[in-house]
Amino acid sequence: QVQLVESGGGLVQPGGSLRLSCAASGSISSIYRMGWFRQAPGKQRELVATIASGGFTNYADSVKGRFTISRDHAKNTLYLQMNSLNPEDTAVYLCNLAKGATWGPWGQGTQVTVSS
Repeated sequence: QVQLVESGGGLVQPGGSLRLSCAASGSISSIYRMGWFRQAPGKQRELVATIASGGFTNYADSVKGRFTISRDHAKNTLYLQMNSLNPEDTAVYLCNLAKGATWGPWGQGTQVTVSS
């Protein structure tokens, strides 16, 4: 029943940076896995990055080296630092959590637009 609210999206020029936040209504320290996803218009939702309880992270090849996922347990917040953004990164970004193999309900996400 933990609720997640994404924020931090906006309009940025190519090469710029944004940091997205995912605020949880409860503690996230005991959650096994959290992740960021994105969905561009007319495209499928895709996994961007995940982080597990021990801090283990995974990234999509398309964002590796540019994006960093992290979480602050004290603030109950998940972050996605996005650097060197390009137009292909334009999408609605959503966060989610999973204790097992199933991701939870989807929220509305936050829009990231990379355009010159």
